[in-house]
Amino acid sequence: MQIAFSPCPNDTFVFHALVHGRMAGAPDWEVTYADIDVTNGLAVRPEGLDVMKISYAALPWALKEYALLPCGGALGRGCGPLVLTADAEAASRGPAVLSGKRVAVPSERSTAYLLFRLWAAQQVPDGVGEIVVMPFHEIMPAVRDGRIDAGLVIHEARFTYPSYGLTMLADMGAWWESDTGLPIPLGAIVVRRHLDREAIAGWIRDSVRYAWAHPEESAGYVQAHAQEMSPEVTRSHIGLYVNEYTEDLGESGYQAVYALLSRAAEEGLVPRVDWADLR
Repeated sequence: MQIAFSPCPNDTFVFHALVHGRMAGAPDWEVTYADIDVTNGLAVRPEGLDVMKISYAALPWALKEYALLPCGGALGRGCGPLVLTADAEAASRGPAVLSGKRVAVPSERSTAYLLFRLWAAQQVPDGVGEIVVMPFHEIMPAVRDGRIDAGLVIHEARFTYPSYGLTMLADMGAWWESDTGLPIPLGAIVVRRHLDREAIAGWIRDSVRYAWAHPEESAGYVQAHAQEMSPEVTRSHIGLYVNEYTEDLGESGYQAVYALLSRAAEEGLVPRVDWADLR
């Protein structure tokens, strides 16, 4: 069976047991390591794989061929994308300083960018200027070097941005949690609709539990794919993004996903999704 997920520590930690044959009764897995921007595209093309991690922002376009699984993804609190700038004085003046500015984002169909667009509609009434899409690992250097006025960052950038001399202008997750009281939906696990959704969800949930019970087994695999992250940052990354919602979305998780996609649909940013489509 085919599966695609990113080489980020949270994904390799979660799926280590599954793809290394630790789950009784599970098939062998052919793994593709791909940035979520790649899997977002695959989810709407015939060559899409059996199981993939995609952005929740891309889910409305994928639901015709894929079903959402209730486990394995990234959703939580205190883990939202950040807007960074090299100008600390400007950051102190608040979100309005982004009016007419150039802002780098990691993907046009990422959850990070969707949250940013919803936030900016409230907080930057005159609108930002140009949106520049670039790989997420290039954003902080571009902001530091003055090629971009501000950058929307994800993943381990939450822990490393001070080393680039950058200042946080806004936390999309803090805004979302304050505005809705709900956790932040980031990455979803989807499966082809013709496959046994219940069985696959069970294997993934067991893989999450196995990872928590035997963290030493996945350590080498996780670090090998961690793109030169320090072990400390790797552990922080896993601790932030692998949580109770990774094991099971639960009602609050589903409510968060529905709230995000409903708000986005009202703004004309994504196709409308019914509650039943998610279950």
